[in-house]
Amino acid sequence: MLIKLGGMHYEYEITGSGDALLLLHGFTGSKDVWRRFLPLWSHGLQVIAVDLPGHGKTDSPSDWARYSIEQTAADMIALLDALKIKQAHVLGYSMGGRLAITIASLYAERVRSLVLESCTPGLESEEEREERKRQDQQQADFIMEHGLEAFVERWENIPLFASQQQLPYSVREQMRQQRLQNNPLGLANSLRGMGTGMQPSWWSSLHRLCMPVLLLGGEYDEKFLRILQCMEQRLPNAEFVQVSGAGHTIHVEQPEKFDTIVRSFFQAQYLEGGL
Repeated sequence: MLIKLGGMHYEYEITGSGDALLLLHGFTGSKDVWRRFLPLWSHGLQVIAVDLPGHGKTDSPSDWARYSIEQTAADMIALLDALKIKQAHVLGYSMGGRLAITIASLYAERVRSLVLESCTPGLESEEEREERKRQDQQQADFIMEHGLEAFVERWENIPLFASQQQLPYSVREQMRQQRLQNNPLGLANSLRGMGTGMQPSWWSSLHRLCMPVLLLGGEYDEKFLRILQCMEQRLPNAEFVQVSGAGHTIHVEQPEKFDTIVRSFFQAQYLEGGL
């Protein structure tokens, strides 16, 4: 389904009924990355999967400033408003996790709980942010100069995704084909406008996020394990889980474990009167 939010058309789909769960994918992903989980989570939850700006079937504006994480967070709140949803559980992976933290930091009253997979609240120093902006600009330029296929080949072989090489060929090929469905300009502008260097640092806001938070990190993803453990120390109501046999993309590398952990988190809230 298409909906116009802030002058931009977003593609989304809804399954199930009950309390709302908003799913936010990572860079080069789309709402389809959650496909296998929808029938599992839609028993008792109204699951909303959305294509983020520049991804899937959502618009890819030419103005990269339109992709800012604050504007995208406002768009997600507008989506909830359009669906008459006062509060939602929010689950985000990587870029989608940064967006989930942004939504919670700016609109805490709209977030019932957070599930954050392999993500960061941002970079604390200006020097780090500037360096990351430079790196993201280089990646964006590569996409526009060499095309989407060359970029996806390069992206799939960065060290962050090394553990994905252990996945069956069919799974890796499915991921590749999904990535190739994206708009080159959309991905380039997502890097320019919504990259880690462009977003505010939310580290100083974490202590104000009192909703239940589930932090998920893969055992091979050492950098993000450290980040998530630091986040756990600052969040008032957080649970950190290290998932064995997985790197950065837990939901792909260990989908059964991912499903079990996420559903247990929501079930615990149900037992406590939350769901």
